[in-house]
Amino acid sequence: MSDDAYGATIAKLRLARILTELRLEVGYTANHVCDMLNWGRGKVGRFEANQWKRPEMSDIRDLLRLYEVSEARAAEVEELAMRARARPWWRDYSDIWDNEFPGFEADAARIKLFTPLVVPGLLQTADYIESLMRVAGKPPVWRRRAIEARLRRQEILDRDPDTLPQLEAVITEASLLYRWGAKAERRDQLLHLAELGRRPNVRLYIQRFADGPPPGVFSAVHIFEYGNAPTMVFTESDHGLTEVIDAELITSYIEAFGRAVDAALEPGDTAVYLRQLADRLELLLMTDLSRAIWQKAEASYANGGCVEVAVNLGNVIAVRDSTRPDDGAHVVMRPAFAALLADVKSGRYDL
Repeated sequence: MSDDAYGATIAKLRLARILTELRLEVGYTANHVCDMLNWGRGKVGRFEANQWKRPEMSDIRDLLRLYEVSEARAAEVEELAMRARARPWWRDYSDIWDNEFPGFEADAARIKLFTPLVVPGLLQTADYIESLMRVAGKPPVWRRRAIEARLRRQEILDRDPDTLPQLEAVITEASLLYRWGAKAERRDQLLHLAELGRRPNVRLYIQRFADGPPPGVFSAVHIFEYGNAPTMVFTESDHGLTEVIDAELITSYIEAFGRAVDAALEPGDTAVYLRQLADRLELLLMTDLSRAIWQKAEASYANGGCVEVAVNLGNVIAVRDSTRPDDGAHVVMRPAFAALLADVKSGRYDL
């Protein structure tokens, strides 16, 4: 896949910074430039703050003449401006994004993701996205457009090799074990992650419960690195995506992501772990729990609350909470359950 607007967003940012540098070199203030060109006050300031959708070539040429830029340098700036004028696809989704986040994501040479409670957006299946959108509290029309936009974002992972980004993502076990949709859909999400992890440009790291919370980072973070522009960081919350401006904070997020990677499973081990989780769901799909005969421990609480098991299901054991039988059951192979019982009897889990 190719994208005609690839590079347009970062080109616009670079153009804004170059125009600022050129103005400072000649010693003009932004308001002075506006006055000399008979523009409204604030126009140059908006350009330099990158608060524009598409640069007008006539405006760029006026500025270059006023700043007395050499022909060679002016040609470079005009070429950059032409690149910045390309209309990106996400402009059609202004009701979904109120900033240029998808453009900065699309233009990145390297993408680093940490989202503690959900699977990162670039790695979600259509069923997973739809499940998230259903709980967003938004109208159905908005949800449909949000699903379209998120699936369109993911196309950057199928771009031509010369523009294909390198992606690193730390995925938490918590994000994988929430109950959403059908078991088959949850299994498909796990298999999708495993498949993506086999791509040469994708490195996935899983942060397990057993390894404790990721050190130093607890919020959703998107880090975008470029070959010709400074690294950008966006944080994500229920209210949207926000660019991090402070240089020290940008550095701290980058360092925190590195610590999260160091504390997570390596990509090879992550692939094995994802496969194990998918196999566990496959086991559930293949087990007919309607045949289960449930047995509760004799030493259960007076109110009847206890773990109960079904041992009549062939090679597997089913376990569930007797007070919440409709919430489903965990299904494990008999050897694994036998090992657990042995550990319990030996006092391994005694507090």
